[in-house]
This record gives sequence, C-alpha cells and structure tokens, in this order.
Amino acid sequence: MTLTLAIETSCDDTCAAVLDGERVLSNAIASQGVHDAYGGVVPELAARQHVEAIGPVIGDALRTAGVEADAIEQVAVTRGPGLVGSLLCGVQTAKAFAAPSCLPVIPVDHMHGHLLSGRLAEVPPPAAPHLVLVASGGHTLLARVDGADPRADEIEILGRTLDDAAGEAIDKGARLLGLGYPGGPALARLAEQGDPEAYDLPTSARVAGLDFSFSGLKTALLYIVRDLAEAELEARRADLAASYQRAVVDTLILRIERALAQHDELDHVAIGGGVAANALLRRRLADLGCGLSIPAREYCTDNAAMIGVAAVASAPVAYPDFLALDAYGTGQGPIR
Repeated sequence: MTLTLAIETSCDDTCAAVLDGERVLSNAIASQGVHDAYGGVVPELAARQHVEAIGPVIGDALRTAGVEADAIEQVAVTRGPGLVGSLLCGVQTAKAFAAPSCLPVIPVDHMHGHLLSGRLAEVPPPAAPHLVLVASGGHTLLARVDGADPRADEIEILGRTLDDAAGEAIDKGARLLGLGYPGGPALARLAEQGDPEAYDLPTSARVAGLDFSFSGLKTALLYIVRDLAEAELEARRADLAASYQRAVVDTLILRIERALAQHDELDHVAIGGGVAANALLRRRLADLGCGLSIPAREYCTDNAAMIGVAAVASAPVAYPDFLALDAYGTGQGPIR
C-alpha cells in the first residue's frame, strides 16, 4: 500500500490524516471557535487560523499514525470548492511538504471526498451503483455513483439544492431560535425536548423531481417566531426546534425515497456531509429498508480522511508540475 498524507482546509476546520491505501491511520481535526462570536465563518479569520494550525495538525496526524514524515509517499489536498484563502493554505502546505522529496501531489475536489466518505463506514464499501446524499453547510445534493473508483467527473448528479443547503438552513433556523452558531448541535439538543409534530412546517414536497429547497421552510419559521410573544416563544422553542429539524430531515428523506423509486437498480444509500451526523436523519435512514453506508460522525463533517480516500480515484500531479496548482472557490470544480 501507499502511505498518504491528506490535508483539508476548505472552510474553518484544519484537518490532516495519514492513510495506508484506504485504511485510516490517523485523522486530526482542529476546529476554529473564533467564529462563534460572529454568527458564521469569517473568511479572513479562517485563513489566518489555518496558517497557525496546519503545522501542528500535520504533526499530530503523523504522531498518531506512528509514521515519520520521510515515510510519506504522496500528498493529497483539497483544491476546492470552499473559501479560497483557506484552501490556499492547504494547497501551499501540500506543495511545501512534497517538493523537497519530489513526492506527487493529488488535488482532490472537496465534494468528491464527501461523496466517497461512505467507504469510511464500518461496513463493506458500498457496491456500485449506489445512491449518495451529501448534506452540509455549503452543499446538498443527491448523486449516483457507478464503478469501484469513480473520478469526480464520472459521478452523476441527480438532484441539488435550489437555494439554501441543508446545513445552512439548520444554522439559520437555529439563529432565529436564538441558539447561536454553529446551529446544528444546539438545534438537535433542543429538539430532543420538543414535539416534532407541534408545527406543520413545509418540506417542499411540491418541488418536482430530486431537487431540494429549504427557503420556504426557513421563511415559515421566521413568520412563526415573529408573531409569537417573547414568553410564548420561550415556551414553544423546543417544539419549534423539533418541528424544524423534522421538516429538514423529511425534505432529505423524501428525495431519497423518490430516487430509489425512480432507479430500481439502486438499493444502497451512502451519506456524507455535516448534516449526516444528525441522529434523527440516521434513524430515518435506517427505516428505508435498503443497504446503508453511514460513516462515523468524525467522517461526516469536514475531515482529511475522506480526502485521502478520494485520492485513490484522483490523478496525481508530479513535481514540478504541481507547483502551478491553484485553488478554486464555491461553484467551481468538476462536481457542481
């Protein structure tokens, strides 16, 4: 097998992993708490934090794996999409690590990593063809994956969000309920105390096909919160959180069910992205009656292990050609 150092810095998590082939030896993540006070990620701050954290995080990944730096045989790195300043920190670090020993650098699309993160589940890798849901703060899409090692440009997108991503909708809903940022964990905790049937919130069921929409749901919550007196809002906050979370999950599950009904040959579902860590979504997926590949929660949020797995299906760039590699932002790349 080949020892790979993988680096991921697309947003506000500084990540490094060491893999032996597709076997994860370590997966180090440093999250940036500095953004909480701003209610969202500040790109310039994120880039500066990556510069400070990337060296120690790589060192941690190497130590945990029990691997010396000179034993690494190739470097995989997220090239995009994401925050360009953050991505450049990872890309330039990968170049600096690889150049002295003329190691190849493998540029990886961030979405490709999420789409193949089902391989990190504690079950045999999903057989092809299978369906993949990626639901995160920046992306929501359904895709069909064919072949054992599909390149990024070989993955067929069946549906995507028409407005907000699922994670973005959750964060905005949490903010409306006064839960702060990041909203997902806080909303899920509060939802456990509430009645998910208390409010009938929209799931964009009338949106035809496999595309997602969360703008109507967010607007519905806004109107409810606006019309409630402060005391009543406080009394109903848990019910609102539970109903809102149920509507987000219903929206995702409805599209998965439609995709499975439209494509008889697909009987296995894999998931990725930060929203895939949601406990309610995981329970609802288990009720579908099909094969499932659900990674551990550490592999759902941004991480470098998924970048190392996607590197198996990505083309390496030799020295010195990789010195010309650049990053690309949101809306660019082979998976859009």
